[in-house]
Amino acid sequence: MPGLDDLPFALPAFEPGSVWLTGAGPGDPGLLTLTALHGLRHADIVIHDALLDPRLLGLVRSDAAIEAWGKRGGRASPHQSEITARLIELARQGRRVLRLKGGDPFVFGRGAEEALALAAARVPFRIVPGITAGIGGLAYAGLPVTAGEANSAFAFVTGHGPDGGLPDDLDRVALAPVLVVFMGLAHLAEFSRRLVAAGRSPDEAAALVASAATPRQRVVETRLADLAESAAAHALEPPALVVVGPVVALRQRLDWWHPQAEGGLNA
Repeated sequence: MPGLDDLPFALPAFEPGSVWLTGAGPGDPGLLTLTALHGLRHADIVIHDALLDPRLLGLVRSDAAIEAWGKRGGRASPHQSEITARLIELARQGRRVLRLKGGDPFVFGRGAEEALALAAARVPFRIVPGITAGIGGLAYAGLPVTAGEANSAFAFVTGHGPDGGLPDDLDRVALAPVLVVFMGLAHLAEFSRRLVAAGRSPDEAAALVASAATPRQRVVETRLADLAESAAAHALEPPALVVVGPVVALRQRLDWWHPQAEGGLNA
């Protein structure tokens, strides 16, 4: 099998003084893209988020620096402005800077904000997309975001708006056939209430997926009205996704991934 240097196509050069905003995927390190792996092997310094599989950092070259700049809800964390300032500072030193984020940088990952700051500072950057947890993580839980027999549209929603609560525009997407909610554990009762008030049935199928695509993955199927109670009863903790809609009923047939059976691959 060819290595990265033997591929039948060229991977992009990682130029000194540039920043790669890179998605690590939803959890399983095997979902890292070739370009992301290439970037990890050529970066001079990696600035990474919290909640990444630590084995990903083992892919960084031995003489590269690694800095943790993860933000966690409810805990003391660096401000976004501090992170972007650090990226700019390192790039201006001529370093190859890789910013490693869980999932995809442009799906509730603050990647757009960081890219805009880099552009304003005239720092060259590259976006390296990753598999978002809202698709790849749910696939590991046996939950498709679309299925011919269930829906032809879906909506991604953040459960953590700018003020820390649910976003003000939730009602505008409340009736999408399938809703996938990121970072929503803290406001599940209010989320359920607002969706029911917007016209969804309290009995609609819903699921909670904690630590998707990791050995700690847990999936709880429930009703829309019971989301908060179900999360508390199973002591679920972030990171977690919420899914509401007809695709939840397909999980009994699509529950394919059992990490405990894969031994060292996902242990």
